[in-house]
Amino acid sequence: MNSLNTEAFTLFGQHILWSDMTGNILGLAGLALGWRRSLWTWPVQFASGLILFAAFYGHLTGSAGKQAVVMAVAGYGFWQWNRGRGTGGDGHIAPRFATWRERGAMVAAAAVGTVAVALLFTAYPDLSWDPWPDAYIFVGTIVAMYAQAKGMVEFWFAWLLVDLVGVPLNFANGYAFSGFVYVIYGALVLWGMRDWWLRSRRSPQPALEGAPA
Repeated sequence: MNSLNTEAFTLFGQHILWSDMTGNILGLAGLALGWRRSLWTWPVQFASGLILFAAFYGHLTGSAGKQAVVMAVAGYGFWQWNRGRGTGGDGHIAPRFATWRERGAMVAAAAVGTVAVALLFTAYPDLSWDPWPDAYIFVGTIVAMYAQAKGMVEFWFAWLLVDLVGVPLNFANGYAFSGFVYVIYGALVLWGMRDWWLRSRRSPQPALEGAPA
């Protein structure tokens, strides 16, 4: 496992680790597959979490624990999308906008979760290098993956909010490859958001209580 944390190469004076590079390339591929609404997005995201878990396990317990949660949500997403295959009329899930109730629940979960995780990281400094931004990114990622599992267009907005903090935080803490990947995430998010937004307008929508007009 230590070999995962060896240096792959140097880019613009930044040391790129094998674990950081491999895990984030898979994460980027998973996001691209999510844009295409491919069921493979979830196994790829799981593999990304597994590599980063192996890299962190034993010396960065908090980071390893976060990847374990990511893998669990990836499993949930696979189950949800497998159940919903074909709802879009093209063999894939049908994107939809969240109801106002769902939006409120996700915002509340993100706020409460960020505070709770940040306080945990603050109480145990070994779990995180920067408690509050790290908690924000971690909880935001979980919320985004949950919204993706439910086929909600809002999942792209959640990823965009994560990117706004993730890019500078990763560069500041020496994870340059993660920073570069988050920049590419931003471009994919904008294209994916447009695609899902348009598809949600063409897909038949279920009658959900509290749905926006």
